[in-house]
This record gives sequence, structure tokens and C-alpha cells, in this order.
Amino acid sequence: MPKKKNSNIDGWFILDKPVNISSAKAVNAVKKCFNIKKAGHAGTLDPLASGVLPIAINSATKTIPYLVKYSKNI
Repeated sequence: MPKKKNSNIDGWFILDKPVNISSAKAVNAVKKCFNIKKAGHAGTLDPLASGVLPIAINSATKTIPYLVKYSKNI
């Protein structure tokens, strides 16, 4: 029987994304690691780039539009 998805975790996870992995694959890895049902990233990084990738978890995904409306240079 599959494990129930963890809905007790809400908030932001800051990932230092390595080179040669897409933003979508990074989100999927976080979801699998923490057994999370819903997650999304706030901006795509090129697969050939490393850097900070903010990942919203569960109910925090509703706040993504508020974060992405600001410039990355703030």
C-alpha cells in the first residue's frame, strides 16, 4: 500500500540547484524526498545554470504569484 502524501508541511524550501538538472526535476526530487503532494517553483533556472531555486510546498504554492511579481535584483 502506498504511503499517504505528507500534507503537514507548508512553506518555502530554498534549494541550491546544481548544474545539469531542470527546475521541474528539482521540484520533483523535493516532492519525492519529503513525500509531498503539491509543490512548485518561483522562476525557472536554465538546466546549465546553478543557483537559488525557491520551492513552495503545499498551501504556500498560493503565494508564488506574490514572489514572482518582483524583480530578481531586489
